Amino acid sequence: MKKPIIEIKDVKKHFGNIIALNGISMDLYPGEVMCLLGDNGAGKSTLIKTLAGVHPKSSGTYKVDGKDVVDPTPETLLNAGIATVYQDLSTIPLMSISRNFFLGREYEIEKKWGPFKRLDFKKANKIAFDAMKEIGINIREASQAVGTLSGGERQCLAIAKAVHFGAKVLILDEPTSALGVAQSSMVLKYILQARANNLAVIFITHNVYHAYAVGDRFTILNRGQTLGTFNKDEVTTADLQEKMAGGKVIQDLSQELGEDSKNL
Repeated sequence: MKKPIIEIKDVKKHFGNIIALNGISMDLYPGEVMCLLGDNGAGKSTLIKTLAGVHPKSSGTYKVDGKDVVDPTPETLLNAGIATVYQDLSTIPLMSISRNFFLGREYEIEKKWGPFKRLDFKKANKIAFDAMKEIGINIREASQAVGTLSGGERQCLAIAKAVHFGAKVLILDEPTSALGVAQSSMVLKYILQARANNLAVIFITHNVYHAYAVGDRFTILNRGQTLGTFNKDEVTTADLQEKMAGGKVIQDLSQELGEDSKNL
């Protein structure tokens, strides 16, 4: 029986008097895609930053591989295999693909020359080129600037980097936001590939169609609370859309619009 790689129970996060998360519970298993759905202000960003160690939780439990996470930081969680790819990607457009690939991990390509150290760009270029090719993205050369890549290709670069450096969990923050159809398909395809390689994926989005295309389970957030977690065979895209917006609100609006049309 599989054990969850991430478990959070009754996690709360307060910013002064503001309650950003109010008792969130969820788990994540290897080889599955958990979609975190919610409209703006639902608490998605706060939750993933808490999972990534950016925001310390105010209360509740957070476990990775069955062990309590104490005083988490982005560095300790990254070393534990929890990699977060944020929407802004934090790439440097004028820097090469390979330099972005090893950004923050330069020690991996250090080459000693007597008492001195230098970066082995030939090695870096080959690793980055092969990593991109493995996920189906053909680039001319790894020394080309990241700014020459499309939005979807940059997303895949960030994900490929996380996988290369040993990620067991990928937390993807709105990876298809502002992407076209073809570029979104590229990213969704790679999410499925990551799942096939037994990685656990948390896919944060407000696009239910993208979520339903790749998701195994769906957790709905609303105003810092969990409205439930649903298996794919339990819901449709229409159900998810309604749950995100609040079913009663939609019903009331439909009735109101229906009555207004009768009065015209």
